[in-house]
Amino acid sequence: MSNLVVVGTQWGDEGKGKIIDILAEKADIIARFQGGANAGHTVVVGEKEFIFHLIPSGILRPGKQCVIGNGVVIDLKALIEEMDYLKDKGVKSEGNLFISENAHLTMPYHKILDQIMDKRRGRGRLGTTGRGIGTTYSDKSARAGIRMIDLLNKETFQQKLEINLEEKNYLLEKFYDRQRISKEGILEEYLSYGEKIRGCITNTSRLLNQAIDEGKNVLFEGAQGTLLDIDFGTYPYVTASNPTAGAVCTGLGIGPTKIDRVMGVAKAYTTRVGEGPFPTQFSPEFEEEMRLRGKEYGATTGRPRRCGWFDAIVVRHAVRVNGLSSLAITKLDVLDNLEKIKICIGYKHQGKILEDFPALLPVVQQCEPVYEEMEGWKEDISSVKDYEHLPQKAKRYLERISELLNTEISLISVGPKREQTIILKKLMSH
Repeated sequence: MSNLVVVGTQWGDEGKGKIIDILAEKADIIARFQGGANAGHTVVVGEKEFIFHLIPSGILRPGKQCVIGNGVVIDLKALIEEMDYLKDKGVKSEGNLFISENAHLTMPYHKILDQIMDKRRGRGRLGTTGRGIGTTYSDKSARAGIRMIDLLNKETFQQKLEINLEEKNYLLEKFYDRQRISKEGILEEYLSYGEKIRGCITNTSRLLNQAIDEGKNVLFEGAQGTLLDIDFGTYPYVTASNPTAGAVCTGLGIGPTKIDRVMGVAKAYTTRVGEGPFPTQFSPEFEEEMRLRGKEYGATTGRPRRCGWFDAIVVRHAVRVNGLSSLAITKLDVLDNLEKIKICIGYKHQGKILEDFPALLPVVQQCEPVYEEMEGWKEDISSVKDYEHLPQKAKRYLERISELLNTEISLISVGPKREQTIILKKLMSH
Protein backbone atom coordinates (compact mmCIF):
# COMPACT_ATOMS: atom_id res chain seq x y z
CA MET A 1 0.00 0.00 0.00
CA SER A 2 1.20 3.52 -0.80
CA ASN A 3 -0.81 6.70 -0.29
CA LEU A 4 0.75 9.80 -1.81
CA VAL A 5 -0.23 13.48 -1.72
CA VAL A 6 0.70 15.75 -4.66
CA VAL A 7 0.67 19.52 -4.04
CA GLY A 8 1.89 22.65 -5.80
CA THR A 9 4.84 24.45 -4.20
CA GLN A 10 4.61 27.83 -5.95
CA TRP A 11 1.60 29.89 -7.12
CA GLY A 12 -0.10 27.01 -8.91
CA ASP A 13 0.30 26.04 -12.60
CA GLU A 14 3.31 23.87 -11.75
CA GLY A 15 2.23 20.99 -13.99
CA LYS A 16 0.48 18.86 -11.35
CA GLY A 17 -1.96 17.49 -13.95
CA LYS A 18 0.82 15.71 -15.83
CA ILE A 19 2.43 14.44 -12.62
CA ILE A 20 -0.90 13.06 -11.39
CA ASP A 21 -1.42 11.38 -14.77
CA ILE A 22 2.02 9.72 -14.55
CA LEU A 23 1.55 8.54 -10.96
CA ALA A 24 -2.04 7.41 -11.58
CA GLU A 25 -0.71 4.42 -13.51
CA LYS A 26 0.20 2.79 -10.16
CA ALA A 27 -2.74 4.17 -8.16
CA ASP A 28 -6.14 2.56 -7.61
CA ILE A 29 -7.93 5.77 -6.64
CA ILE A 30 -7.17 9.43 -7.43
CA ALA A 31 -8.88 11.87 -5.07
CA ARG A 32 -9.13 15.67 -5.35
CA PHE A 33 -9.37 17.41 -1.96
CA GLN A 34 -9.90 21.18 -2.52
CA GLY A 35 -10.46 24.02 -4.98
CA GLY A 36 -13.07 24.37 -7.69
CA ALA A 37 -13.51 24.92 -11.41
CA ASN A 38 -10.94 27.73 -11.24
CA ALA A 39 -8.23 25.06 -11.37
CA GLY A 40 -6.83 23.93 -14.68
CA HIS A 41 -4.75 20.79 -15.23
CA THR A 42 -3.41 20.06 -18.72
CA VAL A 43 -2.36 16.55 -19.74
CA VAL A 44 -0.95 15.44 -23.12
CA VAL A 45 -1.41 11.79 -24.11
CA GLY A 46 0.04 10.97 -27.52
CA GLU A 47 -1.20 13.73 -29.82
CA LYS A 48 -4.26 14.50 -27.68
CA GLU A 49 -4.42 17.33 -25.13
CA PHE A 50 -6.87 17.15 -22.23
CA ILE A 51 -7.79 20.07 -19.97
CA PHE A 52 -9.31 19.34 -16.56
CA HIS A 53 -11.02 21.66 -14.09
CA LEU A 54 -12.79 19.48 -11.54
CA ILE A 55 -12.27 15.82 -12.47
CA PRO A 56 -8.92 14.33 -11.38
CA SER A 57 -6.65 13.82 -14.40
CA GLY A 58 -6.24 10.18 -13.32
CA ILE A 59 -9.53 9.54 -15.14
CA LEU A 60 -7.42 9.10 -18.31
CA ARG A 61 -6.12 5.80 -16.94
CA PRO A 62 -8.67 3.04 -17.68
CA GLY A 63 -10.27 1.38 -14.66
CA LYS A 64 -9.14 3.98 -12.12
CA GLN A 65 -11.61 5.35 -9.59
CA CYS A 66 -11.65 9.14 -9.27
CA VAL A 67 -13.05 11.02 -6.28
CA ILE A 68 -14.09 14.66 -5.91
CA GLY A 69 -13.96 15.25 -2.16
CA ASN A 70 -16.05 17.33 0.22
CA GLY A 71 -13.35 20.03 0.28
CA VAL A 72 -13.97 20.81 -3.41
CA VAL A 73 -16.62 23.35 -4.41
CA ILE A 74 -18.50 22.13 -7.46
CA ASP A 75 -19.87 24.11 -10.40
CA LEU A 76 -22.32 21.49 -11.70
CA LYS A 77 -22.66 23.04 -15.15
CA ALA A 78 -18.88 22.98 -15.55
CA LEU A 79 -18.66 19.42 -14.18
CA ILE A 80 -21.26 18.04 -16.60
CA GLU A 81 -19.62 19.91 -19.50
CA GLU A 82 -16.30 18.35 -18.47
CA MET A 83 -17.83 14.87 -18.36
CA ASP A 84 -19.31 15.41 -21.84
CA TYR A 85 -15.99 16.79 -23.12
CA LEU A 86 -14.18 13.67 -21.90
CA LYS A 87 -16.85 11.40 -23.37
CA ASP A 88 -16.37 13.07 -26.77
CA LYS A 89 -12.65 12.30 -26.48
CA GLY A 90 -13.36 8.65 -25.66
CA VAL A 91 -12.84 8.87 -21.87
CA LYS A 92 -15.55 7.34 -19.69
CA SER A 93 -16.29 8.98 -16.34
CA GLU A 94 -19.62 7.29 -15.50
CA GLY A 95 -18.97 4.45 -13.08
CA ASN A 96 -15.42 5.71 -12.42
CA LEU A 97 -16.26 9.09 -10.84
CA PHE A 98 -17.49 9.49 -7.25
CA ILE A 99 -18.54 12.83 -5.76
CA SER A 100 -18.78 13.58 -2.04
CA GLU A 101 -22.31 14.08 -0.79
CA ASN A 102 -20.90 16.82 1.48
CA ALA A 103 -19.27 18.88 -1.30
CA HIS A 104 -20.71 22.39 -1.68
CA LEU A 105 -22.26 23.73 -4.87
CA THR A 106 -21.07 26.82 -6.71
CA MET A 107 -24.34 28.46 -7.75
CA PRO A 108 -24.94 31.11 -10.47
CA TYR A 109 -25.19 33.87 -7.84
CA HIS A 110 -21.74 32.97 -6.50
CA LYS A 111 -20.17 33.81 -9.88
CA ILE A 112 -22.11 37.05 -10.25
CA LEU A 113 -21.17 38.23 -6.75
CA ASP A 114 -17.53 37.15 -7.17
CA GLN A 115 -17.15 39.30 -10.30
CA ILE A 116 -18.97 42.32 -8.84
CA MET A 117 -17.11 42.22 -5.52
CA ASP A 118 -13.64 41.91 -7.03
CA LYS A 119 -14.32 44.77 -9.44
CA ARG A 120 -15.54 46.99 -6.60
CA ARG A 121 -12.38 46.41 -4.59
CA GLY A 122 -10.65 48.94 -6.85
CA ARG A 123 -6.92 49.03 -6.15
CA GLY A 124 -7.39 46.15 -3.71
CA ARG A 125 -8.61 43.94 -6.58
CA LEU A 126 -7.46 40.34 -6.20
CA GLY A 127 -7.72 39.33 -9.85
CA THR A 128 -9.91 36.29 -9.18
CA THR A 129 -11.01 34.00 -12.02
CA GLY A 130 -14.61 35.15 -11.45
CA ARG A 131 -15.70 31.50 -11.13
CA GLY A 132 -17.45 32.00 -7.79
CA ILE A 133 -14.94 30.02 -5.75
CA GLY A 134 -14.37 32.49 -2.91
CA THR A 135 -18.07 33.31 -2.58
CA THR A 136 -18.93 29.59 -2.42
CA TYR A 137 -16.40 29.00 0.35
CA SER A 138 -17.74 32.11 2.13
CA ASP A 139 -21.24 30.63 2.14
CA LYS A 140 -19.85 27.30 3.32
CA SER A 141 -18.16 28.99 6.30
CA ALA A 142 -21.27 31.12 6.95
CA ARG A 143 -23.31 27.86 7.07
CA ALA A 144 -25.49 29.07 4.21
CA GLY A 145 -24.15 26.72 1.54
CA ILE A 146 -25.97 24.11 -0.53
CA ARG A 147 -24.40 20.65 -0.68
CA MET A 148 -24.53 17.85 -3.24
CA ILE A 149 -26.76 15.77 -0.95
CA ASP A 150 -29.29 18.63 -0.77
CA LEU A 151 -29.65 18.45 -4.54
CA LEU A 152 -31.08 14.94 -4.30
CA ASN A 153 -34.03 16.12 -2.21
CA LYS A 154 -36.21 18.64 -4.07
CA GLU A 155 -37.83 20.14 -0.93
CA THR A 156 -34.47 20.64 0.84
CA PHE A 157 -32.83 22.11 -2.24
CA GLN A 158 -35.74 24.47 -2.92
CA GLN A 159 -35.83 25.67 0.68
CA LYS A 160 -32.09 26.35 0.79
CA LEU A 161 -32.20 28.07 -2.60
CA GLU A 162 -35.04 30.36 -1.46
CA ILE A 163 -33.15 31.34 1.72
CA ASN A 164 -30.02 32.12 -0.30
CA LEU A 165 -31.81 34.07 -3.01
CA GLU A 166 -33.56 36.22 -0.43
CA GLU A 167 -30.19 37.41 0.83
CA LYS A 168 -28.40 37.47 -2.55
CA ASN A 169 -31.18 39.38 -4.33
CA TYR A 170 -31.22 41.97 -1.54
CA LEU A 171 -27.47 42.48 -2.07
CA LEU A 172 -27.80 42.60 -5.84
CA GLU A 173 -30.73 45.04 -5.88
CA LYS A 174 -30.13 47.32 -2.91
CA PHE A 175 -26.36 47.32 -2.67
CA TYR A 176 -25.02 46.60 -6.15
CA ASP A 177 -27.92 48.01 -8.22
CA ARG A 178 -28.24 44.81 -10.25
CA GLN A 179 -31.11 42.62 -11.44
CA ARG A 180 -32.74 40.02 -9.22
CA ILE A 181 -32.07 36.34 -9.91
CA SER A 182 -35.08 34.17 -10.66
CA LYS A 183 -35.56 31.06 -8.51
CA GLU A 184 -37.51 29.07 -11.12
CA GLY A 185 -34.76 28.90 -13.73
CA ILE A 186 -32.10 27.79 -11.23
CA LEU A 187 -34.43 25.27 -9.57
CA GLU A 188 -35.26 23.51 -12.81
CA GLU A 189 -31.70 23.61 -14.16
CA TYR A 190 -30.04 22.28 -11.01
CA LEU A 191 -32.58 19.55 -10.28
CA SER A 192 -31.95 18.27 -13.82
CA TYR A 193 -28.19 18.31 -13.12
CA GLY A 194 -28.85 16.35 -9.94
CA GLU A 195 -30.64 13.64 -11.89
CA LYS A 196 -27.76 13.39 -14.37
CA ILE A 197 -25.11 12.78 -11.70
CA ARG A 198 -27.22 11.12 -8.98
CA GLY A 199 -25.28 7.87 -9.45
CA CYS A 200 -21.94 9.59 -8.74
CA ILE A 201 -22.92 11.12 -5.37
CA THR A 202 -21.86 9.04 -2.38
CA ASN A 203 -20.09 8.92 0.99
CA THR A 204 -16.57 9.29 -0.39
CA SER A 205 -14.96 9.32 3.08
CA ARG A 206 -16.23 5.77 3.61
CA LEU A 207 -15.18 4.76 0.08
CA LEU A 208 -11.61 6.04 0.59
CA ASN A 209 -11.12 4.63 4.08
CA GLN A 210 -12.40 1.24 2.98
CA ALA A 211 -10.01 1.25 0.00
CA ILE A 212 -7.05 2.18 2.22
CA ASP A 213 -7.98 -0.56 4.72
CA GLU A 214 -7.98 -3.03 1.81
CA GLY A 215 -4.41 -2.03 0.94
CA LYS A 216 -5.19 -0.06 -2.20
CA ASN A 217 -3.01 2.80 -3.45
CA VAL A 218 -4.56 6.26 -3.19
CA LEU A 219 -3.22 9.36 -4.91
CA PHE A 220 -4.38 12.64 -3.34
CA GLU A 221 -4.56 15.54 -5.80
CA GLY A 222 -4.40 19.21 -4.90
CA ALA A 223 -5.20 22.24 -7.06
CA GLN A 224 -3.44 25.64 -7.06
CA GLY A 225 -0.23 25.98 -5.01
CA THR A 226 1.17 26.63 -1.53
CA LEU A 227 1.64 30.39 -2.07
CA LEU A 228 -2.08 30.60 -2.88
CA ASP A 229 -3.04 28.90 0.39
CA ILE A 230 -5.48 31.02 2.40
CA ASP A 231 -3.36 30.57 5.55
CA PHE A 232 0.19 30.25 4.23
CA GLY A 233 0.07 32.13 0.92
CA THR A 234 0.52 35.77 -0.08
CA TYR A 235 -2.72 36.81 1.64
CA PRO A 236 -5.04 38.37 0.46
CA TYR A 237 -3.81 37.44 -3.05
CA VAL A 238 -4.65 33.80 -2.50
CA THR A 239 -7.36 31.26 -3.23
CA ALA A 240 -10.21 30.59 -0.78
CA SER A 241 -9.09 27.10 0.28
CA ASN A 242 -6.01 25.27 1.56
CA PRO A 243 -4.02 23.76 -1.34
CA THR A 244 -1.51 22.43 1.22
CA ALA A 245 -1.15 18.82 2.35
CA GLY A 246 -2.99 19.34 5.64
CA ALA A 247 -6.24 19.88 3.73
CA VAL A 248 -6.21 16.28 2.47
CA CYS A 249 -7.66 15.11 5.79
CA THR A 250 -10.45 17.68 6.08
CA GLY A 251 -11.11 17.75 2.32
CA LEU A 252 -11.59 14.00 2.00
CA GLY A 253 -12.47 12.69 5.46
CA ILE A 254 -9.39 10.57 6.09
CA GLY A 255 -7.01 10.64 9.07
CA PRO A 256 -3.41 11.93 8.84
CA THR A 257 -2.15 8.46 9.75
CA LYS A 258 -3.37 7.26 6.33
CA ILE A 259 -0.88 9.43 4.42
CA ASP A 260 2.51 7.88 3.58
CA ARG A 261 4.31 10.56 1.54
CA VAL A 262 3.89 14.10 0.22
CA MET A 263 5.33 15.14 -3.14
CA GLY A 264 5.65 18.78 -4.11
CA VAL A 265 5.60 19.93 -7.73
CA ALA A 266 7.71 22.92 -8.79
CA LYS A 267 8.51 24.44 -12.15
CA ALA A 268 12.19 24.86 -12.99
CA TYR A 269 11.36 28.58 -12.89
CA THR A 270 8.40 30.42 -11.29
CA THR A 271 5.05 31.70 -12.57
CA ARG A 272 1.96 33.27 -11.08
CA VAL A 273 -1.42 34.44 -12.38
CA GLY A 274 -3.36 37.41 -11.04
CA GLU A 275 -2.37 40.17 -8.66
CA GLY A 276 0.06 40.03 -5.76
CA PRO A 277 3.79 40.22 -5.04
CA PHE A 278 6.26 38.26 -7.18
CA PRO A 279 9.88 39.00 -6.15
CA THR A 280 11.71 37.11 -8.95
CA GLN A 281 9.60 38.36 -11.88
CA PHE A 282 11.53 38.78 -15.15
CA SER A 283 11.91 42.07 -17.02
CA PRO A 284 8.94 42.63 -19.41
CA GLU A 285 10.84 41.74 -22.60
CA PHE A 286 12.43 38.56 -21.22
CA GLU A 287 9.16 37.62 -19.52
CA GLU A 288 7.32 37.67 -22.85
CA GLU A 289 10.02 35.51 -24.43
CA MET A 290 9.80 32.93 -21.62
CA ARG A 291 6.00 33.05 -21.60
CA LEU A 292 5.93 32.10 -25.27
CA ARG A 293 8.59 29.44 -24.81
CA GLY A 294 6.81 27.86 -21.85
CA LYS A 295 3.28 28.43 -23.21
CA GLU A 296 2.45 30.20 -20.00
CA TYR A 297 -1.24 30.90 -20.36
CA GLY A 298 -3.90 29.74 -17.89
CA ALA A 299 -5.64 26.45 -18.77
CA THR A 300 -8.89 27.76 -17.25
CA THR A 301 -8.89 31.46 -18.18
CA GLY A 302 -6.25 31.80 -20.90
CA ARG A 303 -4.72 34.64 -18.88
CA PRO A 304 -0.97 35.23 -19.45
CA ARG A 305 1.11 34.09 -16.49
CA ARG A 306 3.79 36.28 -14.97
CA CYS A 307 7.19 34.55 -15.15
CA GLY A 308 10.36 34.71 -13.04
CA TRP A 309 13.43 32.84 -11.83
CA PHE A 310 13.23 29.83 -9.52
CA ASP A 311 12.64 31.11 -5.99
CA ALA A 312 14.14 28.80 -3.37
CA ILE A 313 12.62 30.93 -0.57
CA VAL A 314 9.12 30.26 -1.87
CA VAL A 315 9.67 26.53 -2.36
CA ARG A 316 11.50 26.13 0.97
CA HIS A 317 8.41 27.63 2.62
CA ALA A 318 6.32 24.99 0.77
CA VAL A 319 8.66 22.19 1.87
CA ARG A 320 8.08 23.15 5.49
CA VAL A 321 4.32 23.74 5.55
CA ASN A 322 3.58 20.60 3.50
CA GLY A 323 6.20 18.34 5.07
CA LEU A 324 7.45 17.38 1.61
CA SER A 325 9.22 14.04 1.26
CA SER A 326 10.25 14.67 -2.36
CA LEU A 327 9.96 17.08 -5.26
CA ALA A 328 8.97 16.84 -8.93
CA ILE A 329 10.59 19.46 -11.19
CA THR A 330 8.62 20.33 -14.33
CA LYS A 331 9.36 22.29 -17.52
CA LEU A 332 13.12 21.93 -17.18
CA ASP A 333 13.29 21.96 -21.00
CA VAL A 334 11.96 25.54 -21.13
CA LEU A 335 15.39 26.68 -19.83
CA ASP A 336 17.28 24.85 -22.63
CA ASN A 337 18.36 27.94 -24.61
CA LEU A 338 19.57 30.12 -21.75
CA GLU A 339 23.23 31.15 -21.36
CA LYS A 340 22.80 31.92 -17.66
CA ILE A 341 20.18 30.77 -15.16
CA LYS A 342 19.49 32.38 -11.82
CA ILE A 343 18.17 30.94 -8.56
CA CYS A 344 16.86 33.21 -5.82
CA ILE A 345 18.56 32.10 -2.59
CA GLY A 346 17.43 34.93 -0.28
CA TYR A 347 15.60 38.26 -0.01
CA LYS A 348 17.31 41.52 0.90
CA HIS A 349 15.15 43.83 3.00
CA GLN A 350 16.39 47.02 4.68
CA GLY A 351 19.97 45.77 4.59
CA LYS A 352 19.17 42.34 6.04
CA ILE A 353 19.07 39.00 4.22
CA LEU A 354 15.85 37.09 4.84
CA GLU A 355 15.88 33.32 4.37
CA ASP A 356 12.20 32.76 5.15
CA PHE A 357 9.19 33.98 3.21
CA PRO A 358 7.79 37.10 5.01
CA ALA A 359 4.16 37.05 6.17
CA LEU A 360 3.71 40.83 5.83
CA LEU A 361 2.81 41.77 2.26
CA PRO A 362 4.58 45.19 2.13
CA VAL A 363 7.80 43.46 3.22
CA VAL A 364 7.52 40.97 0.33
CA GLN A 365 6.88 43.87 -2.07
CA GLN A 366 9.97 45.72 -0.82
CA CYS A 367 12.29 42.70 -0.96
CA GLU A 368 15.11 42.52 -3.46
CA PRO A 369 15.96 38.97 -4.57
CA VAL A 370 19.48 37.70 -3.89
CA TYR A 371 20.51 35.56 -6.86
CA GLU A 372 23.00 32.82 -7.48
CA GLU A 373 23.91 32.51 -11.17
CA MET A 374 24.61 29.23 -12.92
CA GLU A 375 25.72 28.26 -16.41
CA GLY A 376 22.94 27.18 -18.80
CA TRP A 377 23.29 23.88 -20.65
CA LYS A 378 22.32 25.15 -24.12
CA GLU A 379 21.09 21.72 -25.26
CA ASP A 380 17.72 20.25 -26.18
CA ILE A 381 16.80 17.87 -23.34
CA SER A 382 13.20 17.16 -24.43
CA SER A 383 14.00 13.60 -25.54
CA VAL A 384 16.22 12.62 -22.58
CA LYS A 385 14.85 9.49 -20.91
CA ASP A 386 17.14 9.04 -17.91
CA TYR A 387 19.02 11.26 -15.49
CA GLU A 388 22.49 10.06 -16.56
CA HIS A 389 21.96 11.47 -20.06
CA LEU A 390 21.05 14.98 -18.90
CA PRO A 391 23.75 17.60 -19.58
CA GLN A 392 26.13 18.05 -16.64
CA LYS A 393 25.05 21.69 -16.21
CA ALA A 394 21.36 20.68 -16.04
CA LYS A 395 22.27 18.13 -13.36
CA ARG A 396 24.17 20.79 -11.43
CA TYR A 397 21.12 23.07 -11.56
CA LEU A 398 18.86 20.32 -10.20
CA GLU A 399 21.39 19.32 -7.53
CA ARG A 400 21.64 22.93 -6.37
CA ILE A 401 17.85 23.19 -6.07
CA SER A 402 17.75 19.94 -4.07
CA GLU A 403 20.57 21.20 -1.82
CA LEU A 404 18.93 24.59 -1.18
CA LEU A 405 15.62 22.90 -0.27
CA ASN A 406 17.14 19.94 1.57
CA THR A 407 14.68 17.77 -0.38
CA GLU A 408 15.34 15.01 -2.89
CA ILE A 409 14.08 15.26 -6.47
CA SER A 410 12.14 12.14 -7.43
CA LEU A 411 10.79 13.10 -10.87
CA ILE A 412 11.78 15.47 -13.69
CA SER A 413 9.56 16.55 -16.58
CA VAL A 414 11.28 17.62 -19.81
CA GLY A 415 8.15 18.17 -21.93
CA PRO A 416 4.35 17.95 -21.83
CA LYS A 417 3.98 14.31 -22.95
CA ARG A 418 3.89 11.27 -20.66
CA GLU A 419 7.09 9.83 -22.12
CA GLN A 420 8.97 13.11 -21.54
CA THR A 421 9.50 12.20 -17.90
CA ILE A 422 12.55 11.06 -15.94
CA ILE A 423 11.59 9.04 -12.86
CA LEU A 424 14.35 8.90 -10.24
CA LYS A 425 12.46 7.15 -7.47
CA LYS A 426 9.56 4.72 -7.28
CA LEU A 427 6.76 6.56 -5.46
CA MET A 428 3.82 4.16 -5.51
CA SER A 429 4.04 0.39 -5.07
CA HIS A 430 2.10 -2.17 -7.08
